Amino acid sequence: MTDPRPRRALPMVTLGAIAALLGLKLGAHVVTNLVTPYEFHRDEFLYFAMGTHFRPLHMDFPPMMALLANAARAFGETSLFAIRMVPAVAGTAILLLMLLVVREFGGRKGPMLLAGAALILNPLFLRSANLFMPVALDQLWWTLGFYAVVRLRNTQDPRWWLVLGAAGGLGLLTKFSILFFGLAVLVGLLVSDQRRSFTGPWPWIAILMAVVIGLPSIAGQVNLGFPLLGQMEDLRTVQLQRTTFGDFLGGQVLLGPSSLLALIGTIGLFVDPALRRHRVAGWIAVTAFAVLAALKGKAYYVGPIYPVLYAAGAVTLQHLTRARVRYLAQGTVAVLVIAYGLFSLPFGLPILPPALMARYAAATGMTAAVTTNKGEVLPLPQDYGDMLAWRELVEGVARVYHAMPEHDRERTVVYGANYGEAGALDFYGPPLGLPPVVSMAGSFYFFGPGERPGEVMLFVGMEREWVDATCPSAEEATRVTAEWTVEENDVPVLVCRAPTITVQEMWARNPDMGVRSETQGPEL
Repeated sequence: MTDPRPRRALPMVTLGAIAALLGLKLGAHVVTNLVTPYEFHRDEFLYFAMGTHFRPLHMDFPPMMALLANAARAFGETSLFAIRMVPAVAGTAILLLMLLVVREFGGRKGPMLLAGAALILNPLFLRSANLFMPVALDQLWWTLGFYAVVRLRNTQDPRWWLVLGAAGGLGLLTKFSILFFGLAVLVGLLVSDQRRSFTGPWPWIAILMAVVIGLPSIAGQVNLGFPLLGQMEDLRTVQLQRTTFGDFLGGQVLLGPSSLLALIGTIGLFVDPALRRHRVAGWIAVTAFAVLAALKGKAYYVGPIYPVLYAAGAVTLQHLTRARVRYLAQGTVAVLVIAYGLFSLPFGLPILPPALMARYAAATGMTAAVTTNKGEVLPLPQDYGDMLAWRELVEGVARVYHAMPEHDRERTVVYGANYGEAGALDFYGPPLGLPPVVSMAGSFYFFGPGERPGEVMLFVGMEREWVDATCPSAEEATRVTAEWTVEENDVPVLVCRAPTITVQEMWARNPDMGVRSETQGPEL
């Protein structure tokens, strides 16, 4: 059955509201990236390095971010502002798709403004759209998939299955968490009246399309012995073992009153007569939430379900029959969303300098916002601490390197203890004249040991006792200190001459290190 409501052209005032929301969203990130006192994040350095060592069918993480990093390099744009335009545009595209979903649900200007405010001022969607990481793109592909499901329901046009398949495939190229969306879609279709669609060819074509588009990610897992399994185990034991169901729910509350709008939207998709025809979207959202909660995922993992729920919540409030109740409910939710959004804005956008941000975090008492993956409470949000002092670290290593005799420099290999240090050295090192960087931490292990045997080694981030077996004669050349960082507040730099084994022998003796390291890299 097709949607009986005619699709009319949007009024100019509604188009103006959409344009204003999109401009506000994109503008917020453009301004932030121009004035931020922070630099690149440790995870961003890894994605740059994945591009430098690009092997499309032999990568332990999906290759999308590496492709985008290489595209930026091809245009000569590696500044923070240019690189972070990618997530900014992705975040704005999420907003546009959500507004289109509002329209598909029958919403007008009011629901668009309310849902738009909920997304624009949400610290989760602000933070993700301001970092060159897969999170914003992952949210985009989930939202595109939801939009395809809603359009498929409204139009009965089977070509929307192709859009759903494309969203799944692009998701596979970006972040393996798209598999949770795929599972949720399967459950949602099976428990709704759309399960009959599996008797036709289109769902199977969509699945095939997703697999074909995402084939590089699948091939990387096969060719490298499924490092995803080791990464998931590492994530579970190091970070997620502390996560409880209460933490998961509490994280949703931390997103503010927009979570209330999402709850209203979830209920509306099942009980509002005008929205029940789209309850398959509700089933998908509920299934994804339940699965991620059962697996003790972090609170933000479920973020991609929120745009469609904000849309449904705003439209549900529009459908309240009594005008006084409707206006009161819409106004109350809007005021709460805007007030909390402005209050939490410094937690979403890195605009306050570290000292001022630390004072603001302490004054607000939002301890959960400054708690690390390992349960440690910091002065700053962990992401902010991970965006500081990298250039200073690499400059400190460069000073040690250039103080060495020339015959030593020609034989030197730099070793980074974790993927952040290795990534920063890989990014900032070449312009400073540093030699190639190697590391056995996470993805860097798969980049290999390089060609230099490492007759002289610079160990960055490793204490002397850690390298005694490899180089008993290692000497500490300097320590690079920083005040606000997470792990790099006191980094030793050791000079090792005549190590007992070559770099290549290190890799040969540790064939499984890439899937066993506790410094794997960013999350899946």
